[in-house]
Amino acid sequence: MSGFNHSDDDNSQGINRRQVLECMTWAGTGVLWTVSGGVPRALGLVGSALAEEAAGMTFLQISDSHVGFDKPANPNALGTLEEGIAKIKTMPVRPAFMIHTGDISHLSKASEFDDAERIISQTRLDVHYVPGEHDFLDEDVKLYRDRYGRGTKGAGYYAFDAGGIHFIGLVNVVDLKAGGLGNLGAEQLEWLEQDLKGRSKSTPIVVFAHIPLWTVYPEWGWGTEDGARALDYLKGFGSVTVLNGHIHQVMQKVEGNVTFHTARSTAFPQPAPGTAPSPGPMKVADDRLRSMLGVASVNFKRGDQRLAIIDTPLQG
Repeated sequence: MSGFNHSDDDNSQGINRRQVLECMTWAGTGVLWTVSGGVPRALGLVGSALAEEAAGMTFLQISDSHVGFDKPANPNALGTLEEGIAKIKTMPVRPAFMIHTGDISHLSKASEFDDAERIISQTRLDVHYVPGEHDFLDEDVKLYRDRYGRGTKGAGYYAFDAGGIHFIGLVNVVDLKAGGLGNLGAEQLEWLEQDLKGRSKSTPIVVFAHIPLWTVYPEWGWGTEDGARALDYLKGFGSVTVLNGHIHQVMQKVEGNVTFHTARSTAFPQPAPGTAPSPGPMKVADDRLRSMLGVASVNFKRGDQRLAIIDTPLQG
């Protein structure tokens, strides 16, 4: 996580149980949010948002940079991360901070973390990280923890408040087996329960972790085995948004007041669930790569029960 001290100057501006996320925008390069009076909404697609003016707080999400990956699915994952960061730098609306939902590196090498920091820091934004399984490959997980674990609990989970929203970063990649489901563990779940106790049920909650907390496709390990217990603690809140990465594609689900979203990778695409023998980097024609890393707009209007999704490729 970042060491920046986020003070919550807007705690009194909650939302009632009938109010939900009004509108959200997703992109292969990042997800732009604005929060006014505790209610998140979108400025528009990253391209069109350049001409917009923020009303309240904005924040971004990027995911699955896989710095160090250089296989045929994308021989220059560092370059596509740079392209995404370059777009963020040109935005006249400066976000308050950015969330990275894991797999910063590909092999947990110091040089990979160095390169990621060199590029991402060019945004001059405060960045809150949670690890992916590719960030936990070195012995004792020292490289990730030394860079991003200061001030966190356990394997790296933590919470902070900003713009009237309570943000919770969870870690579900500890001792992850190949093809196995993510896990949170008893200690982290107990911490989560205590963190939420006593909070007003009108407080909007944003949870972010690497592997989806809902079961997307268990055959590929795309889910969290004890995620249901975490979600039980969150169900009483009027607005809960769960942001994940890991599967390198946009998927969504709504359960009551809980809205789930997975983000695209800035590095390479993965196949849709069940459409290949196994998950992993998916090679597409070179002229299609950026279309697979493109933009998806997700719109959730207040009171609606369905999400409207419009995909817009970065190229093509």
